[in-house]
Amino acid sequence: MTGRASSILVVGPAWVGDMVMAQSLFAGLHQHYPDAAIDVLAPRWTLPLLRFMPEVRRSIEQPLGHGELGLAARYRQGRSLRATGYDLVLVLPGSVKSALVPYWAGIPKRRGYGGTLRRLLLNEIRTKAARPQVESYLALIDWQKPAPEPRLIAPPGGSNQALAALGLVRPKGPLLAIAPGAEYGPAKRWPSQHFAELAEAKRNQGWRVWLFGSAGDREIADAIPCDQNLAGRTSLDQAVMLLALADMVVSNDSGLMHVAAALQRPQLALFGPSDPLRTGPRSENAQVLRLGLDCSPCNKRVCPLGHHRCMEDLSPAIVLRLMTPADR
Repeated sequence: MTGRASSILVVGPAWVGDMVMAQSLFAGLHQHYPDAAIDVLAPRWTLPLLRFMPEVRRSIEQPLGHGELGLAARYRQGRSLRATGYDLVLVLPGSVKSALVPYWAGIPKRRGYGGTLRRLLLNEIRTKAARPQVESYLALIDWQKPAPEPRLIAPPGGSNQALAALGLVRPKGPLLAIAPGAEYGPAKRWPSQHFAELAEAKRNQGWRVWLFGSAGDREIADAIPCDQNLAGRTSLDQAVMLLALADMVVSNDSGLMHVAAALQRPQLALFGPSDPLRTGPRSENAQVLRLGLDCSPCNKRVCPLGHHRCMEDLSPAIVLRLMTPADR
């Protein structure tokens, strides 16, 4: 890659899993521009992940929710960033509105993927090809080497701080972390009764079972027997530090799946309607489990055929058999 940059802004993703995968880009930027400062602009709910990415100098909150246009707020933020003097901005989301702040900030090199409308705001447009998400991010800096796997670095003592803040004690015996939610839609979720059967079997084998997720996952989590139901109880950074304690993680294709992979925890990732080649966990310690039906991946939020077999037919017995080697 040619060129120089002393100060780089990245407009980061609004989804937890995408922000974890963006760490590979931050690592690539750090190699290409070892002396450059890297700042990330993103919504408040993904910003806590930057605490675990040492390549990032500063996180900047984008104060708007999903789907909000907020032209006035974006204009004000763009004008406020002008004095920072960024040389280059990489815009990772594909929306037009995500390119507004860099445009109003007057950043000379504004790079990203996009169509006709984004060409009015970005002056270094790249054509998006069919690539895995990590490689798609790295292609913005013309990365030619194997992609670095996303990594989250938990601070020393961070897990103990999270345990203390939540009134928890470190589990005795092996810990199974289950993340039963998936923000994208119900089609990506393994049935709660399957998770319940898995959790009960592992508890009978002497494992401790902790459940992770957002407040929106609480109803699903309530149907699963466990030792700690942390759905909706932790902040995102606390969830990261507690997942670092897990001896095994079982999850749907979700943000917490990517967190566990970036923490290099042993894991089983359950896939149905989504494509593991594009958004699967990037870790040698992760194993993807899917049935590979003719109708998948369909990438739909709700099963278009109404049967949800790609997840329903993925039985707890199959998952338990795959977990057995890790137990020994």
